[in-house]
Amino acid sequence: LLIFLGIILIGAGFVAYIMLTTKSHSPAEKLEYTDGDLILTVEYCRPYKKGRLIFGEKSEGALLPFGEYWRTGANEATEVEFNKDISINGNSLPAGRYRFYTVPGKSDWTIAFNSELGKWGYGEPDYNLDVLVLEIPSNDGSDLIEQFTISATKASENSMELILAWDRTTVSIPINY
Repeated sequence: LLIFLGIILIGAGFVAYIMLTTKSHSPAEKLEYTDGDLILTVEYCRPYKKGRLIFGEKSEGALLPFGEYWRTGANEATEVEFNKDISINGNSLPAGRYRFYTVPGKSDWTIAFNSELGKWGYGEPDYNLDVLVLEIPSNDGSDLIEQFTISATKASENSMELILAWDRTTVSIPINY
């Protein structure tokens, strides 16, 4: 019985160690963007490239294969919050907090806002809880971005772009408010 309890304590200690140190490899980030009466908040973790193939075919050993779910960051699921109703490419999204995930593709990405919150990001969401799903073109650039970054920039009056950038890929999500 003591040996069994010892094994359980060692296992629990190992799991606790992994949980406590994981954010040193992919640090947490909080993006806050304000323009007029719009407040956008994105909470995510920022993994590093570390010489790996990030986006590509599964057969090539890509970390994030084309056509497969990605939590759009590391560790916990990425969450985004808008304090007012917005639209993306003419599609309405009510104000609120959402699990934000993507499915990278060669030239287009699936962008999704899901109402399932507070989940560890590795498991796929309940797709029945998707509130908005749409396709956005991706761009391949020449500049290498070592650490995954989500940023926001004003595009024009009452519009902005939410930008996902990692490796040599950038996805700009147009948002109107």
